[in-house]
Amino acid sequence: MELFSERYSCYYHVLRHLLCTKHPLTLNEICDRVSNEGFEESLLSIIPNLNSGAWKVFAKKGDLYLSRISPHFVTPLSNLEKSYLKALLQDARIGLFLDQNQKDALDGMLSSVTPLWEEKQLYYYDRFADGDPYQDETYRKNFHTILSAQKNRAYLNIDYDSPKGTRIHHHYVPARLEYSEKNDKFRLLALKESGHGTMELQVLNIDRIRQISHTQKTLSSAVNINELIKRSYYKEPLTLRIADKRNALERAMLHFANYEKNTVKIDENTYECLIYYNQSMETELLIEVMSFGPMLTVTGNERFLKALKERLKKQISLPSVSDS
Repeated sequence: MELFSERYSCYYHVLRHLLCTKHPLTLNEICDRVSNEGFEESLLSIIPNLNSGAWKVFAKKGDLYLSRISPHFVTPLSNLEKSYLKALLQDARIGLFLDQNQKDALDGMLSSVTPLWEEKQLYYYDRFADGDPYQDETYRKNFHTILSAQKNRAYLNIDYDSPKGTRIHHHYVPARLEYSEKNDKFRLLALKESGHGTMELQVLNIDRIRQISHTQKTLSSAVNINELIKRSYYKEPLTLRIADKRNALERAMLHFANYEKNTVKIDENTYECLIYYNQSMETELLIEVMSFGPMLTVTGNERFLKALKERLKKQISLPSVSDS
C-alpha cells in the first residue's frame, strides 16, 4: 500500500503537471503551482528536492527550470491502476456519476482485469445500515438531474420531505454535493432565494427528494459557497485536545478531514484542534467525536459539551445486551 500511496499521491500529480508544462518556470511559479495543487506541507517536501537537483527532473538554466520530458508525455496505466479502477467500478456510488455508455465502455476496457479488492471483503463497522438506495432508478435519475443543473447553475423545482415529515417545495440551485461516510448518504447543498434578495444555503438529503424537474431559469452569477458555509458556522468552534500517543494526531486529522479546522501544538505531545461547524453538521460531528477514543478530550464549546453529555446519558440508560 505504501508503494501505491507514494506513486499515485498528490505529490505525483503535482510533479506530473509541472513536468508537462511547455515553457520554463521560475522557482516562484513552481511554488505557486505546488501551493495551489498540493497540501500546506507540499513546499517543504518538493521544493528542496527540485532546487538541489536531487530528483533530476528539471534542467536548470540560470533562474529558470525546464522540464526534461516532452510536454506530450503520456503515462500508460499500470496493472495496479487498472486493478484499482476495476475495484471502484464495483461500488454502486460510482454509477451515479457515469452514464450507461461510459460504464459499459470502462467495463469493456477492464474486462480481463482482476479487481484490487471485492466489495464483499469490506465490512463497515461504524456505519448506519439505512444508506441511500443507489440502485433505485428514481434516485439515480434525481441524482443525474442535480449534476446537470449544478454544472449550468440552473434552478430546479424540488419537492422534498423534511425530517419532520412535512412536504416542502422550492426552487433551488444545486451548489455542492457532500457524502456522509457515517450515514452512507449524499447531501445536497442548495441555494435558495431569501426574502431579502440574497441567497441562503440549505442542506437536503438526496433520498428525501420526491420530485425534481428543470426550470427555464439560471443563476446569473456565481455564488461563493465557501463564504456562505462559513457564515452558517456557530460563533464558537468545537475545541478538542489531542494527546499524540499511538499516532493519535494523524488519526484525528484523517478522522475529521472533511471539516474546516485549525490545529496548533500546545506542548511536546499535545495539540489543540478547533473545528468549525453548523447545525446540519452537529449530530454527525458528535457521533464522530464519541467514536474516536480516549486520546481526544472535548474542552469546548458549551453547546457541544451539553449535547455530548446528553447523548452519553441516553447511551448509559439503554439496556445492555446481557439485560435483554
